[in-house]
Amino acid sequence: MTEKHASMPSPATALVDAARAAATQGRIAEAEAVYRRVLDVDAGSVEALNFLAMCRLAQQQPAQAVELLERARAAAPNDAETHKSLGLAYRAGGDAQRGVQALTDAVRLDPDYYVARLHLGVALEQLGLGDEALVQYFRAVRQAQAQGRWLSEATTPPGLRPTVLAAMRTVDYGRRRLFENSFAPLRTRYGADALARVERALAIYLGETPPNYPDPRQRPLFLFFPDLASRPYYDRALFPWLAALEAQTGAIRTELLNMLAADHGFEPFLRFDSAARVEDYLRGTNGQQAWQGFFFYRHGERRDDNAARCPHTAAVLDTLPIVRIREHAPEVLFSVLTPGAHILPHRGVTNTRLVTHLPLVVPPDCALRVGGIDHVWEEGRCVVFDDTYEHEAWNRSDLTRVVLILDTWHPDLTDAERAAVTDLVEAIGAFNSAAGVK
Repeated sequence: MTEKHASMPSPATALVDAARAAATQGRIAEAEAVYRRVLDVDAGSVEALNFLAMCRLAQQQPAQAVELLERARAAAPNDAETHKSLGLAYRAGGDAQRGVQALTDAVRLDPDYYVARLHLGVALEQLGLGDEALVQYFRAVRQAQAQGRWLSEATTPPGLRPTVLAAMRTVDYGRRRLFENSFAPLRTRYGADALARVERALAIYLGETPPNYPDPRQRPLFLFFPDLASRPYYDRALFPWLAALEAQTGAIRTELLNMLAADHGFEPFLRFDSAARVEDYLRGTNGQQAWQGFFFYRHGERRDDNAARCPHTAAVLDTLPIVRIREHAPEVLFSVLTPGAHILPHRGVTNTRLVTHLPLVVPPDCALRVGGIDHVWEEGRCVVFDDTYEHEAWNRSDLTRVVLILDTWHPDLTDAERAAVTDLVEAIGAFNSAAGVK
């Protein structure tokens, strides 16, 4: 978890071994005496200083513990365990501010040090910084449980159990409070009944209520919104704006072809460092280059440079009812699938939005499959589908296939619900970002 304590000069080695043996066998007083002798030989022994400091803490002598640990920190400034222990000592002595600083240093030096992160949460709470404490508690619990810890009494050290349980209660209550508050003004404006389905979606997200999928083929990876129509493909009549978009196909295709000829502005759709991860999503002879995007928006961020290169397309997009959620949506792009490429079956994140394709360049032997149902693109004719169904796409021709992809709201959502989902997803995203959740 942390860097190893500094190596001992050879005269101290036997003493350290003896001290460790005594401590392991529960002979604490003997271990303490031997570690004092270690300091006579090596005054900067981080191991000895840490052990003796913990003894002072157990004896309710935090000032002496701080003095020993400051010596240890001076000897090994990058030792995360020393910073963690120093944080505990400062807290025990009533100096929560310095405790927070030392514990912050501990998790900076070792971001996966979940025990230090747990104590950092406690220290932040002592300072009245509840939201900051919530983030640290949540991250500590996630990190510990990812390593098989804190899943039960058996996987939680007895001395930590009360603190861990309190942190878990804080996480459960705090996340609900934070996320509920994100759309509280809308509840006041529209009334509780208007946002009842949003409340249920939040309960499902938090694991308080199991999802009741109307179609077993549907499995959102992030947020399931109840009581929305569920089907792989959607009737065009539900989206009256499609006709206006399709009427611009020729002008949009012209700008696309100019970009393809210039080979400018395109980037791999998948952003993975590992070729193995790419192969989980994509097959093709060109690796990540087999599926490229010319993005007008990515994760909600407008690509002004690409919009300037394709001004007509950008202007058309500005007229469409696309989903706009900070750092999440829309995702709008020319999606380029090279010859022989196959986007493997995968699922989307939420049923609150649907995906629209405007096919622009479609050679033979190219198709989309959603929920086990195949669809062959027709140039200039949109298709709208729910990507929380397993879906895939392929290009079995020797030519390039391109579609314009954009996100739109599920038509069953009311204006109030769309606004509340926007606020909720932004709040979840901000919290997860602060907690280091990708």
